[in-house]
Amino acid sequence: MSNENQIWFNGTMVSWSQANVHVMTHALHYGSSIFEGMRAYSTPNGPAIFRLGVHLRRLWESCAIYRMEIPFPLAEYTQACKDVVTVNNYAKCFLRPLVWRGEGPLGLDGHANPINAMVLAMQWDAYLGPDGLKNGVDVMVSSWSRPAANTIPTMAKAGGNYLSSTLIKSEALRNGYAEGIAMDIHGNIAEGSGMNLFVVRDGVIYTPPTTASILPGITRDSIITLAKELKMPVIETNMQREMLYLADEIFFTGTAAEITPVRSVDKVIIGTGMRGELTEALQERFFGLFDGSVADNHGWLDYV
Repeated sequence: MSNENQIWFNGTMVSWSQANVHVMTHALHYGSSIFEGMRAYSTPNGPAIFRLGVHLRRLWESCAIYRMEIPFPLAEYTQACKDVVTVNNYAKCFLRPLVWRGEGPLGLDGHANPINAMVLAMQWDAYLGPDGLKNGVDVMVSSWSRPAANTIPTMAKAGGNYLSSTLIKSEALRNGYAEGIAMDIHGNIAEGSGMNLFVVRDGVIYTPPTTASILPGITRDSIITLAKELKMPVIETNMQREMLYLADEIFFTGTAAEITPVRSVDKVIIGTGMRGELTEALQERFFGLFDGSVADNHGWLDYV
């Protein structure tokens, strides 16, 4: 990133190098931050943020779970997300809204620490590589499990939650894989380190339920909607690990990962070892929203 890039920081646009926090920031010590990931896509009508309103609703709800009141009205924060795209002159980009407990006294409670907020925009292409979108990626089942219910709220997109994700991801990379798949504490399939998971078998699409310690992904929700429009049956259900090895197709979904097929799990080839037909059809439907070949019937594009 260039120091010329502008970040919306507590209500003001500042340069990249000026967007700093103090070492006594509560979030640095205790992980008390809430964030989102969004993409602005280049469309025939200019840059458009995908499902901006739903992302910010989840940001507000995650903050509510942790009793963090965002000190800016939703309308101002919404405009800030658009402004960072415009001021940095991006046709497409990745956006990172972040809310955190700031500088103040040590102590777990954190209510004496002020709430800060920012939004940055940056160029970030396919998270698992451009080749992965077409040819798929090799993954492993992680030795790390997702948190149990009633330990930390997995429905909140909180910074502290992602320490688990760093363990899953780094373990996979150390072992030569692109990504890891975690189970919940009951041995059911949960999700990847930072993306949701779908399994296809005999023409039916399966995905873990929200009770399997997953984050209810917005891209996940979008894909379920698009699949139903294509008359593809979708079932949310608990799945045992062996379903991964017996699948005809597997794919990840997420703002960063978009729709990335899985080529193998634990060195077991999935299907033909190539992107499957259902995965490809869903990719065409999804990416068609941005090049204009698919109508935005759900109002998912928020033009900058």
